[in-house]
Amino acid sequence: MSGLTLHPMKEIRVIVAGEHRAFVTELFDKVHATGYTIIGNVSGKGHHGVREAHFMFSEQESLVMIMTVVPEEKVEPILAGLRPLFERHSGVMFVADVAVSRREYFGKTGGGS
Repeated sequence: MSGLTLHPMKEIRVIVAGEHRAFVTELFDKVHATGYTIIGNVSGKGHHGVREAHFMFSEQESLVMIMTVVPEEKVEPILAGLRPLFERHSGVMFVADVAVSRREYFGKTGGGS
């Protein structure tokens, strides 16, 4: 990848019931995440057993995964904002190190890392 510079960022993935989608996206907007991706009808197996990717009446009843990539300094405010949701409802969150080629797309420009 000659000529392409990669910049460290953090990827946050949140998997919750569809009814909590707005809570998560509003939080991402509040901390000025520059964008996010939503994948609906997620299925899998976890602490509460198997969750199938189908919904009876609306998307609100299925699981969604909401992903964003942010500079490291935005991780703690997001974690703090998600705490009340996870204290009352089931869900899971993952934070991972990632690298991006277009740092300016993710809310970080100029010098530094």
